[in-house]
Amino acid sequence: MVRTLKNRRTNRYQYDKNRKNLKKKLNSTGKIKCAEIKRDIDNRKSVTKNINEMGLVFNVNKSFATPNYKKNKTAINKLVNGFVEEDNQEEEIERPKKHVVKKLETSAKELRESKFQISKNQVRILSYYIDKYGLNYKLMVKDHKNYDQHTWRQFRQKIRKFMSIPEQFAKFLNERNLLDTDITEDDPKWQESNTDLDDD
Repeated sequence: MVRTLKNRRTNRYQYDKNRKNLKKKLNSTGKIKCAEIKRDIDNRKSVTKNINEMGLVFNVNKSFATPNYKKNKTAINKLVNGFVEEDNQEEEIERPKKHVVKKLETSAKELRESKFQISKNQVRILSYYIDKYGLNYKLMVKDHKNYDQHTWRQFRQKIRKFMSIPEQFAKFLNERNLLDTDITEDDPKWQESNTDLDDD
């Protein structure tokens, strides 16, 4: 029987591949991006053992498994009938690397700056609308360049998001020489017209 092309390809020796690197890649557990875990990991132990020692969970499905009512029922029946003695003592597992969890908790509570940025194309479109209509969202809807058929609420949300990103909005103001000027609420260009301000 004739072998398929796929089978013939798999049996060929690939000279361009580095076997040593491939073996390393297969056996490696991957790069650990978390600095707190990376510091205290022991390469001689398995990944699950390392993580259990730190007081973390490797597989959430196993640690918080769905309750098995049939198993629980049989266990209760055995207890009631006196086949098994109840074990009241709960064994405390020693976690030698408890400090890792504390470090992770403190780093999670820290406030981080948002790195979110709007795409250049979106900035260009929004700056066109602001230049032409100011903050009059209902006029933006009627613009011939509104190909995506955005509603005035969508425009409001997009422009507010754009204005909340200081790096991009500062660049927009700098290009129009408005960075040094004081923008007041009385200025008609920066007043949201035709919008219900209470609706957020």
